[in-house]
Amino acid sequence: MNREWELLQIPGPTPIPPSVNRAMSQPMIGHRGQKCKELLEDLAPRLKPIFGTSGDVLVLSSSGTSVLEAAVVNTTEPGDEVVVVVAGAFGDRFAKICETYELNVHRMDVEFGKAVEVAAIEKQLQDTPNVKAVFVTHCETSTGVMHPVEAVARKVHELSEALVIVDGVSSIGGAPVDMDGSGIDLLVSGSQKAMMLPAGLAFAAVSENAWKVIDSNPRPRFYLDLRSYKKSLDKGQTPFTPALSLLFGLQEVLRLIEEEGLEQVHQRHKIMMEMTRAACRAIDLPLFVDDEDASTTVTSIKPESFKAEDFRKLANKEFGLMTAGGQQHLKGEIFRIGHMGYSRPTTVLQYISILELVLQRLGHNFEPGAGSAAAQKAYIQATREMDKNVSRSY
Repeated sequence: MNREWELLQIPGPTPIPPSVNRAMSQPMIGHRGQKCKELLEDLAPRLKPIFGTSGDVLVLSSSGTSVLEAAVVNTTEPGDEVVVVVAGAFGDRFAKICETYELNVHRMDVEFGKAVEVAAIEKQLQDTPNVKAVFVTHCETSTGVMHPVEAVARKVHELSEALVIVDGVSSIGGAPVDMDGSGIDLLVSGSQKAMMLPAGLAFAAVSENAWKVIDSNPRPRFYLDLRSYKKSLDKGQTPFTPALSLLFGLQEVLRLIEEEGLEQVHQRHKIMMEMTRAACRAIDLPLFVDDEDASTTVTSIKPESFKAEDFRKLANKEFGLMTAGGQQHLKGEIFRIGHMGYSRPTTVLQYISILELVLQRLGHNFEPGAGSAAAQKAYIQATREMDKNVSRSY
């Protein structure tokens, strides 16, 4: 039975705003006509602030994984030495893509639930000369960790000529990234997470330094050749058939972000994270990630008094709350709550109340209502601080 009352709180795909759904239902247009050209020319400059860059952001009609592969195939050649930070399932995916393309991969294995340390990056580069690129995931969706990618980029460029390539699939739109200021060379993302769209669009922001490498790279590539996308973008076109309905939706997404204000969007995600984590602490739910490493878009919980899968099944069956399970060796050990994109503090209050009801059914020992009260307190504290900062700015 298809339920229309599900509360989708997984870390992608995420709920879609009604106005975006309406935008995607517009009549089809010719993808080589003037209307499509005008659409692409409207989208191109408006994507730049979200990626923290003044350079072009390329749009591919493909999945997030495809643009990870594009990042590898456009910047490297077989035999190149590369470093890949592996702190979860998606860092591992980056490493596997690099191995598939016959790179000499140096895996920096970080304990799941921990962020990579800049000092460890420094040591890795000192131990590994001639590194062509460093690959790192901004938000490791499988664990709920946010890696310090800007600090990593600065350190890499301080010590080497390597490119810094960042997977921002589950962070872009939900967390600030200063691509230009920190020296990130290639920042990629997808549409189905904080960007509030269905899966099917991928994004690649490319630095001037990266373009020099890409343009001189003799490795064969076709659909994922970023040079083709750049050349077409300069003409207001795409090299291949675009996903027009998703582009209509993207135009509305950008309008919503601009209407709220990008800084406010990032702040809202931070508040939702703080509310969720405060609630978990108040009802004795062990958080899998420490505060300093926590993602603003997804929170992971490792229960001790009940099974993670029992919670997920009961929450979904009785209340339509959909959360995500663990991946790889964390399967059955953790559950993950996504709070990104078309989520609001009101959404957090809703799923925290459900969380408490389900925990009571599972026999978890806590004070009923403590989680909701803690989430409210976190919200009030965060918004008061925001109000103070606004006052100081005048």
